[in-house]
Amino acid sequence: MKTSSNLLRLVSEIFRFYPVRLPLSIFLILFCALVNSIPSIFIQKIIALIENSTPEVSWSDVSAQILGLIGVLLALYVLSLAGAYFVGQLSAVITQGILMKLRNKMFEKMQNLPLRFFDTNANGDIMSRFTNDVDSLRQMVSQGIPQLLTALVTLIAILGIMLYYCLWLTLITLTGVFTMLKVSRKVGGRSSKNFRLQQKFTGILEGFAEEIMTAQKVVKVFCREDESIKQFEQLNQELFVEANKANTRANTLGPILNNIGNILYVIMALSGGMLILFRVPNLSFSGLPISVSLVIPFLNMTKQFAMSVNQLSMQLNSIIKGLAGTGRIFALIDEIPEEDSGTEILHPETPGEIEFSNVNFGYDPDKRVLKNISLKAMPGQKTALVGSTGAGKTTIANLITRFYDVQSGEISYDGIEIKSLKKSSLRKSLGIVLQDTNLFTGSVLENIRYGNLQATDQECFDAAKLAGADDFITRLPNAYETILTSNGSNLSQGQRQLIAIARAAVANPAVMILDEATSSIDTRTEALVQKGMDALMKDRTVFVIAHRLSTVRNSDLILVIEHGEIIERGTHQELLELKGRYYDLYTGAFELQ
Repeated sequence: MKTSSNLLRLVSEIFRFYPVRLPLSIFLILFCALVNSIPSIFIQKIIALIENSTPEVSWSDVSAQILGLIGVLLALYVLSLAGAYFVGQLSAVITQGILMKLRNKMFEKMQNLPLRFFDTNANGDIMSRFTNDVDSLRQMVSQGIPQLLTALVTLIAILGIMLYYCLWLTLITLTGVFTMLKVSRKVGGRSSKNFRLQQKFTGILEGFAEEIMTAQKVVKVFCREDESIKQFEQLNQELFVEANKANTRANTLGPILNNIGNILYVIMALSGGMLILFRVPNLSFSGLPISVSLVIPFLNMTKQFAMSVNQLSMQLNSIIKGLAGTGRIFALIDEIPEEDSGTEILHPETPGEIEFSNVNFGYDPDKRVLKNISLKAMPGQKTALVGSTGAGKTTIANLITRFYDVQSGEISYDGIEIKSLKKSSLRKSLGIVLQDTNLFTGSVLENIRYGNLQATDQECFDAAKLAGADDFITRLPNAYETILTSNGSNLSQGQRQLIAIARAAVANPAVMILDEATSSIDTRTEALVQKGMDALMKDRTVFVIAHRLSTVRNSDLILVIEHGEIIERGTHQELLELKGRYYDLYTGAFELQ
């Protein structure tokens, strides 16, 4: 049921985008199929003219009639050739056009999906929908469906002609066709499940390959090449098994049906000869006796009929594979977008006061990550979040940005409950520097300007100087016009982090969130950046998430978080005097100083 609904939805999508081209294309396909189905009628008439010619009838008159029939057939073939040409042109436009529009739809939907979707789906599997699944859809739209239509029309047309001429020979043909359909269902029907699994395992394999390529340094440093190869081979083997089953059944089906068609051709020739020999009365609408002029066209129609059944069976597998890909494409398009019930918009000059009131949250509703969190961060105040890995520090940042929403409690921004704010307005007022730096293919200047697309070149230069990035940027081969590729692989980790900080600086946000922002910077560079960051933080609400406690000593408020709870709060000096968890973390980190 899902497969048929996907097909109907695809057709409706194509019709919506091409309301004229699609019907015209279908009409031409049907016309060409009908023209290719009627040669047997002309063959029958030509043979009948020759067979029924008598001395009383002038051969020139018979020849003229034969030439007239041949002329009509040639004219139809010329029209069919022209139709086939235009079908090819229309098919190219429709196929590539619908693929372009579906890719646009998928990408647009991706931009509107919640972060949870990307946390629970492998990047490679998502990419597989844009590549492998789209290619399967291309083959189905450009080849599978047109050939399926052609085969169906040919079958219906030839069956009608057969019934018109001779019921006995038609029954023999249908007996053979019934056998072919039964074999198709037995052999080819099983491959549909395997084609769907093939698409699924292709996505899994591509997801694994993308993950390993991204983590190639980690693989090599821990000497895990052999384990990676084994995992890849295992996944590849699973894909091979399903692909082998699907394609083996699909590929064996053609030769089997061809041979059944050949056997049917022989049976038809013998049966026709026997009917002529024993002068069996013909049951038909034509009223013609069973003769050579009737059997010979039937042999041709039998061959065409068998070929059409074969083509129909073969294209069903192509369509099943295409529909499996179509289902995955529509599944992405149908994903529930990120919800945004907020209506209020923040003023550009908003101070940026953030307050948590008894907030509880868990990525899994049954497992809480944050428990009863209450805090207040004021403009011009630097609030540090410290604690063990997995304590919930980054989760607090995810709630401020509304990547996730709280399960209970409340977060307010300048006294407004953040669920009442439009997410776009909220996020424009936030500047974020993440521990994992992402740089895009483009110049250094373009990467800095990504934080504020309206920023001038000078504003980007100033932001880079503020972040301490200007010094190394001006020493690059083309300074700010140096092209970065592969997530800035031609830069060090620390340099990439500095560009990310400059990107946040040019956005000029009211609230700044620094999630391990200086974790990849050496001590000397950190001192320079810290000076710039102090200027950047002025009059802003700042959250600093850090393991290196040297970066939080000058914070106005330090919150120590363990197991999702705030267990200590105060200034650096107050927490040291408390001699609690912060004291242990700090003295442990600096026991050699």
